[in-house]
Amino acid sequence: MLYILLGGIVLYIDMFGIKKKKDNSPLKSKSIRHIALSLNGIDNWSKDHNQELGGAWKESFLAVKEIMALQVKMDVPIFTFNVLPMEIKGKDTFSLVVDSLVEFFNHLLSWDFIKENQVKISVLGKWYDMPGRLVEVIKKLTVETKDYDKFFVNFCVNYDGQEEMIDSFRIIARKIKSATLDPDSITKEEIKDNIYSSYFMPPDIIIITGGKKSLGGFLLWDSINSRAYFFDKLWPDFKGDDLTSIIQNVFNKK
Repeated sequence: MLYILLGGIVLYIDMFGIKKKKDNSPLKSKSIRHIALSLNGIDNWSKDHNQELGGAWKESFLAVKEIMALQVKMDVPIFTFNVLPMEIKGKDTFSLVVDSLVEFFNHLLSWDFIKENQVKISVLGKWYDMPGRLVEVIKKLTVETKDYDKFFVNFCVNYDGQEEMIDSFRIIARKIKSATLDPDSITKEEIKDNIYSSYFMPPDIIIITGGKKSLGGFLLWDSINSRAYFFDKLWPDFKGDDLTSIIQNVFNKK
């Protein structure tokens, strides 16, 4: 199926003609269309607060919900959350993280906010290689929201930026092998059309939490012209006010 090749359910999304409502608030004074956030520091938060890791992940997803609500308030069409990098797959805590993500996605299925605000959920990465319990809820969530088209939330699951590029090159190689693509006609647009985020514009800003000072390959192809903001606060402590301050600081300087 196509979503296996691209790492997510693919369908036509007409997001670029969305008209912005007039609003004089500073957060809506600039054309911010896509914000990406990486959820870092969850393990350290668990240790600092003397909490079980499962509790730390629950706090993390509460923070995600708060940011999703702010997305609607800000009227930003696209948000992308890097929730489960591929590197976590080899850790002892992997099963616990998967269970936490399954619980969160099941919650989104019954969260009225999703339907009320027409939030389409997409999952980017090799999520189909994850345990069956996670794959099944991802399928349900993406199918349930496939026709929503007002806001778009992407979750990166089993994601690695270099693997994303390799997968796109494999697709292009198959096209060349089947004589449906001339190697000399390969362009930047062709590569973009075959990465996980092919249907979404690149992020205006990528926010890395947890004190990490590297993008770590997050949205590797799309990040070339994105602003990068490195934030010391651990993800479970990240609040809507933090996002507001970052946006004002980066985009609304005189």
